[in-house]
Amino acid sequence: MPRTVISTMADDGSEMIGPTILLWHVPHNDIFSGSLLTVESNHFAVLKSRGAVLQVYETGQYPIQTGDRPLIGGVQQAFYSGQSPWQFEVLYVNRSKLILRAEGEALSKDLVNVKYAVSYYVHVESREHVLQLIQHMPVHGHTITSQDLAVYAWPTIEQELNHFIQVTSVAQINEKIGDITQLVGQQVQGVLSVYGITLDDVRVSAQPVESARLDWVARMNFGLSIQEIFRFDLANRLAAEGVVSAPNAAVGESYQIGAVQQFANAGSAVGEPAAPSNGPVVAVDSQR
Repeated sequence: MPRTVISTMADDGSEMIGPTILLWHVPHNDIFSGSLLTVESNHFAVLKSRGAVLQVYETGQYPIQTGDRPLIGGVQQAFYSGQSPWQFEVLYVNRSKLILRAEGEALSKDLVNVKYAVSYYVHVESREHVLQLIQHMPVHGHTITSQDLAVYAWPTIEQELNHFIQVTSVAQINEKIGDITQLVGQQVQGVLSVYGITLDDVRVSAQPVESARLDWVARMNFGLSIQEIFRFDLANRLAAEGVVSAPNAAVGESYQIGAVQQFANAGSAVGEPAAPSNGPVVAVDSQR
């Protein structure tokens, strides 16, 4: 029996086009001339027959009728031996704003691992943009989801953000986040416009994920060299273990065990009490 009313409402009353669905292909092959097509205010509807796009509808109700001037493609009636070729298919396009997300990681100029996240909002603006979407983006199964759409934008996002982070120190990333946000928006719009998608807004955030290395970067920005930072970290570790040579490690000087004994001997020769030794005492042979 031919389907009389076509809409995005499922048989159980649920809505088929949710916040993650860009396009839904009505999975029925019983749509014929005379059916009533219902289009909600946040949808477009595309009517096709035998591969040809017959019409793009906006909000309203429309009786489906045979057409002789397809918008895209053509139908050769002679091929069907005089039988009516007008069996229809309907695609609904979501005209509401969809939110897409992407995440990744890259090493900064000072070799700190930085995790970035991108959120961007898109929508289909007009009937002309719907035709671009239908022509250039294939439908897998019966839907195109926001995740499917994000696949097209991801290579551009990854390339731009990886390059930006790799040539920028951690201390400067937040200072320049506005510039890279604008650049990412321009590049992503260039990619999505081919498919009739309009980019509304882009938000980019970046955060270091290695606290230990970030501490090194902070001290480098303070003016310390890598060698000095390494010596201070080593001195802290030695001091925590109670090693008396920790101060020597901090200043980069070797620890002289014999110097303590010589100081003690010199004090005894002039009648002064020998200085206490905090380090190991080297035995001296008195017969020599």
